[in-house]
Amino acid sequence: MNPPSVRDLLRAAVAAVGGSERAGQVQMAEAVADALESGEHLLVQAGTGTGKSLAYLVPALRSGKRVVIATATLALQRQLVERDLPRTVKALAPLLGREPGYATLKGRHNYLCLHRVFEGPPDDQGALFEALSTTLSTTQPATQLGRDVLRLREWAQDTETGDRDDLSPGVGDRAWGQVSVSARECLGAARCPYGDDCFAELAREQARLADIVVTNHALLALDAIGGVSVLPEHDVVIVDEAHELVSRVTTAATAELGPGPAERAVQRCARLVDEAVVDGFQAAVEDFVAALHTARPGRITQLDAAADGALGKALWALRDAARRVISELSGAGGVIEEDAARRQALAGVESIFETAGRVLAESEHDVAWIEPSDRYGPVLRVAPLLVSGLLRDKLFSVGRTVVITSATLKLGGDFDTVARSIGLHPAGRLDRPRPVAGSPAGAHVGDRASDGQPGAGTAGEADPEEDQDLPLWRAIDVGSPFDYRRQGILYVARHLPAPGRDGMHPAVLDELAELMQAAGGRTLGLFSSMRAARAAAEALRGRLDLPIACQGEDSLPELLRRFTGDARTCLFGTLSLWQGVDVPGPACQLVVIDRIPFPRPDDPLMSARQQEVDARGGNGFLAVAASHAALLLAQGAGRLIRSTSDRGVVAVLDSRLATARYAGFLRSSLPDFWYTTDPVRVRRSLAAIDASAPPVG
Repeated sequence: MNPPSVRDLLRAAVAAVGGSERAGQVQMAEAVADALESGEHLLVQAGTGTGKSLAYLVPALRSGKRVVIATATLALQRQLVERDLPRTVKALAPLLGREPGYATLKGRHNYLCLHRVFEGPPDDQGALFEALSTTLSTTQPATQLGRDVLRLREWAQDTETGDRDDLSPGVGDRAWGQVSVSARECLGAARCPYGDDCFAELAREQARLADIVVTNHALLALDAIGGVSVLPEHDVVIVDEAHELVSRVTTAATAELGPGPAERAVQRCARLVDEAVVDGFQAAVEDFVAALHTARPGRITQLDAAADGALGKALWALRDAARRVISELSGAGGVIEEDAARRQALAGVESIFETAGRVLAESEHDVAWIEPSDRYGPVLRVAPLLVSGLLRDKLFSVGRTVVITSATLKLGGDFDTVARSIGLHPAGRLDRPRPVAGSPAGAHVGDRASDGQPGAGTAGEADPEEDQDLPLWRAIDVGSPFDYRRQGILYVARHLPAPGRDGMHPAVLDELAELMQAAGGRTLGLFSSMRAARAAAEALRGRLDLPIACQGEDSLPELLRRFTGDARTCLFGTLSLWQGVDVPGPACQLVVIDRIPFPRPDDPLMSARQQEVDARGGNGFLAVAASHAALLLAQGAGRLIRSTSDRGVVAVLDSRLATARYAGFLRSSLPDFWYTTDPVRVRRSLAAIDASAPPVG
């Protein structure tokens, strides 16, 4: 018996969540169903308001296949597991004749470790002492750390999941570190006395039995490139919020080595190995830390040249010393408590050994750099130059169907840039648009080659002539239910001076003040740095009779509550406000972006990626920096229109978005707003929108 049609199931699911059917949602659901049946990979751009979660959940549940859904944010993960999946499964079960199961799975470090809580070795003696002294007396711990550790121990008695994200209010990383372990530090369920009740193992077992497993990009990356299977066997991967995938995979594949972890590793193994071996390890750590402080911050291209070769010598010595410690720690363990301490110490030393070795290899596929920090001191980091090859080999070429979706997948009007970045070559696209007659070779409908579309040589591109096994994929843009040209205006302040390094130009502040005044408040200011956001807030508070809240002055939920509760209140912030902030209605009718969000010129990884593209004969600036900026601009501009009744203006106070040769590429990556550079017209429009806006609240 054939299952019900996708459209019939979608109709039932939409009714269950109290929504209404949308053409783009139907189109996406049918495309996902076709992909799951054919086994071809699929990229779907689905604008805000499409209802894309139901559009992939319905065909996933219908397929009967084991599906992993990976999100970038906790908010979407919770929405899927706590709202969308329960309602959808309940609505579809009678039609499918079965009730699909679902579960959430996160990395082991996200779950409380019962052995660590009650018997395991402390990572921070001060935290243990404070918690212990509180147990022995009736006084409260003197510091927040002690109070947090005590609360975590009490929570361990009550929680059913042990999931850090279920703890409210949460605790800092230092406190959580006292009650959790990494996969390397774990004793293993068979050996651990708490193995039967282990929260991480229970979560893995639930995931193993589920039809749908919801996880995050980081765990997906670990499963794909880490060499260890952490996810259950599955047939399909759906990556939501996929505009974040490259960044999250890069982070997961980045290793670091700094003074703090190295010194803690020495402390952990002090009582477990021979004194002479520990002394040698400590001396090597001290030499490494000294060399790290001497070396110049930034990318390391030749270790022999870094701090006159001192860093390279220190890394060799550190690696050799770590090897000797590992040899001793790898001996037979004793009682479980000693074994736990040994595993914890071994994990830290192995990390040092592997990171040092990776940097010393000076692979052309890695980028190493020293990052300064006023708080923690310099840190040595090493990251993959590209993740496209990793994703292509480990995600798209292993016999699974992969669906990639986001509101922002087309940059410059085309899927190619994002596709290349995740390991899909344009030559593998099955529904490739036909070339435009008379267009430059290689240009296609929507490519906007004349606007500076990144071309051949884009980072991670494979040579189709050298590889006949390219992953096959299709792409579809299902649009948005919003009428952007009617609902919104894109205003670029062409007359302003180009941004410089000396802070915000007075003319830019004047322009911002006039726009906010015309809008009657209702402004979300998105700035390229916290310094710029604070400076603008401070300058304008003395000029405007408008409440201006600034990120960092309170918690983000409280700032958003104030912003959405008063039409006159304005909110200034930086990167974390660019994505994921959802403020529909009249509280947000002006989104201001102070400058094009290019990566910092001194960003070692981005600079290396640009150089890689240049070396291939491409345009590194367009392929890397401009694409990065286009993605963030699209996310920032997407904060404006969040419902069919919203109206407003996205104002970019960077004249380069109108005048630079790459301006067309960037603008074509944004929603299709009505475009103007006329400041008088835009202020009149803002005033009219303000006058006709319904009350807030």
